[in-house]
Amino acid sequence: MFGVVVTTSSIAVGSRCLFAKAGTGASLTQHRTDPRLGPLAIELLDRGFDAVQAMDAIVAATPDRHWRQLAIIDRDGKTSSFRGNHVKRECDEVHGQDCVALANIVRNITVPRAMVEAFEADPSLPLATRLLCALKAGEDAGSEFEPLVSAALLVVHKESFPFVDLRVDALHDPIKELSRLWRDYEPLAESYVERAIRPEGFVLPPKS
Repeated sequence: MFGVVVTTSSIAVGSRCLFAKAGTGASLTQHRTDPRLGPLAIELLDRGFDAVQAMDAIVAATPDRHWRQLAIIDRDGKTSSFRGNHVKRECDEVHGQDCVALANIVRNITVPRAMVEAFEADPSLPLATRLLCALKAGEDAGSEFEPLVSAALLVVHKESFPFVDLRVDALHDPIKELSRLWRDYEPLAESYVERAIRPEGFVLPPKS
């Protein structure tokens, strides 16, 4: 299972920054975002590149690399990151156990470290929950200078379609709203997979 979570002060972050494929890995592209780089990372992982090899290839092939901030996790949990020298400060990348956190234009450099620590705090929790805990920790550690307005969560598991794909746009507290959406979606997530692959006899779980 792979997942990516992101929030920002601009609209529709979920349409530009998050990419993942079941059995392959995940990628995140941000800061003067180039949405072409995420699928390229997934393609390279599919071809057998590990996270570091894929990142090296992307950076080498990207003319405007100095404006980009990128992260990749591969099928073995290996991570890589890149930050061009034009990425606005404060900015940093922090790697942890099966995770990497990126931040730019935040109030202090501790934001990504706080995210990694929150993600690692309880590995028994669902991946989506851990990712949202990390996002909230980043907000509490300083967040951006401008108010956040959008957030997105993407998790893939066994199928070619996402296990979770939730987005929030143009709201005052997008992280809180994204967490609420996940709480509502979590009891139904498995059933949406089940109805897709075994529709005959499918019964929607009762509402709690």
